[in-house]
Amino acid sequence: MTTSPYEHHEYDVLIIGAGGAGLRAAIEAKQRGLSVGIVTKSLLGKAHTVMAEGGMAAAMGNVSSEDNWRVHFRDTMRGGKMLNNYRMAELHAKESPDRVRELEQWGALFDRTKDGRILQRDFGGHRYARLAHVGDRTGLELIRTLQQKVVSMGTDVYMECKVLQLVHDESGRVAGAVAYWRPTGEFVTFAAKSVVLASGGVGKSWKFTSNSWESTGDGHAMALWAGAELIDMECIQFHPTGMVWPLSVRGLLVTEGVRGDGGVLRNSDGERFMFNYVADMFRAETAESEEEGDRWYEDHNAGRRPPELLPRDEVARAINTEVKAGRGSPHGGVYLDIGTRRSAEYIRRRLPSMYHQFMELAGVDITREAMEIGPTCHYIMGGVKVDADTAATKVAGLYAAGEVAGGMHGANRLGGNSLSDLVVFGRRAGMAASDYVEGGSGPSGFDWGEVESAVSRALAPFENENGENPYDIQRDLQEMMQANVGIIRTGDEIEFAINELETFTERVKNISVKGGRAYNPGWNLATDLPSMLTVSKCTSRGARERKESRGGHTREDFPKASAEYGTFNLAHTIAGGAWDGEITTERSPLLTMPDELKALLEEGK
Repeated sequence: MTTSPYEHHEYDVLIIGAGGAGLRAAIEAKQRGLSVGIVTKSLLGKAHTVMAEGGMAAAMGNVSSEDNWRVHFRDTMRGGKMLNNYRMAELHAKESPDRVRELEQWGALFDRTKDGRILQRDFGGHRYARLAHVGDRTGLELIRTLQQKVVSMGTDVYMECKVLQLVHDESGRVAGAVAYWRPTGEFVTFAAKSVVLASGGVGKSWKFTSNSWESTGDGHAMALWAGAELIDMECIQFHPTGMVWPLSVRGLLVTEGVRGDGGVLRNSDGERFMFNYVADMFRAETAESEEEGDRWYEDHNAGRRPPELLPRDEVARAINTEVKAGRGSPHGGVYLDIGTRRSAEYIRRRLPSMYHQFMELAGVDITREAMEIGPTCHYIMGGVKVDADTAATKVAGLYAAGEVAGGMHGANRLGGNSLSDLVVFGRRAGMAASDYVEGGSGPSGFDWGEVESAVSRALAPFENENGENPYDIQRDLQEMMQANVGIIRTGDEIEFAINELETFTERVKNISVKGGRAYNPGWNLATDLPSMLTVSKCTSRGARERKESRGGHTREDFPKASAEYGTFNLAHTIAGGAWDGEITTERSPLLTMPDELKALLEEGK
């Protein structure tokens, strides 16, 4: 291998991303005795996994003995509006309980039932109480546990290191990556026999999002540029409940656990409006009090969930409708009320993070006052197309797990399925990447020409004295995507976005950055924008081609789901591997489901 002109490291398995999926993949490879390097754009422990507060879904049956993997599979497929990769949903439902117990063995401190088992709570779209949780800080506990395990195994972790591009060998196999250190701006290369992408989501391309600054779609874009396919990018989940006030924290997530623990949604008239969006659900229209109505509802809807716990896409659309009808809160949302439903002691014990979040950031005591909430871009169901059993992409040596991978959640993700998804498929990605290395299938070289091209593109903004400020481009991109490819879409708006994104391509090529490379946030954003633009193009093209409403994709001009459009994913490829290359979109047929699994979907209707 040619001597690198930059700092250089070599590993058996390179993992890009230090959230739940990346850490679990690292543990699996490290247990095999392989050399493992983890590269994270931010700091260890800062992954977006910590934002998944309510719990991790696993059919353990600790609270509802009737629960099992078959019901979990059925709930996941129905929640995903049947667009899921059925095999991923099956593996996830079967393996999640073991992954929860594994975390417990490694030190995770789950809440307990009175007889000492792991406690599970209700969540939207799940038939039974299924979410193992640690108060409303479950993602934080998952990261703490996995992080401690990874560090104790002596794994190398490169923090504040931004990966620019994947690198191939001469035969097209993935051979590593090129990156730079955010603190110094110096470039660094990583050669690896296999690479696992676990880089998270894309939410920063929208104006209102629960995602933090890291979620710019780097992994999605790098996989596409490297020759992998992206699927279902039009399916964006807008979480129903993000903070809408104050503006400084607009979009910050309000866990579904608030509704799982009894919180209800009200409009400006004080009406519990979600009943109006469930046409076939009995409701107590003549009840003299809300308490009487609740009792009547429970008596007449045995086994059914409160309407606030419908799948997230349905709740988000209902909130959006209330606001558009003029029944919203003063700052453009609706009210989430738990203070009149549960005692102050209960709320502070079960929802400590939410209590402190609203008290400290908004001056709202949720034990006494309702929260102002509204839909916020939260999660992308679409991602890199992978094999269900191995998490392998179509590019040799490249694997993907977690939010960056598509297929598991179909058109809409059920709350709580994300954390168990991370550990189920993080483990499988680590296993398959290790098998690939141990089988001797790794790359035969490292394309230094790709490295130099990536470095030149990254440095170009410093040489452009009269270009645009990257923050202006980011602002305009976010506002354009929010307005035209947001929670409700129309054909004309989508077409406008597709055309407008071509002008953004030229704007991104004309970025100007001032100052040095060390801790330069403007330059950091300039290197993020090609990824943001790439995923925005894929989302817009998918939204144009999917002429129906399904899950996280809602077309006002095609308001119903179509049997025809429920038979395929929309797959994106890119010409020539360049970030500004032509993106093509085609239909990719869904896997044929075995008859025994089809039969499960017919049960419980």
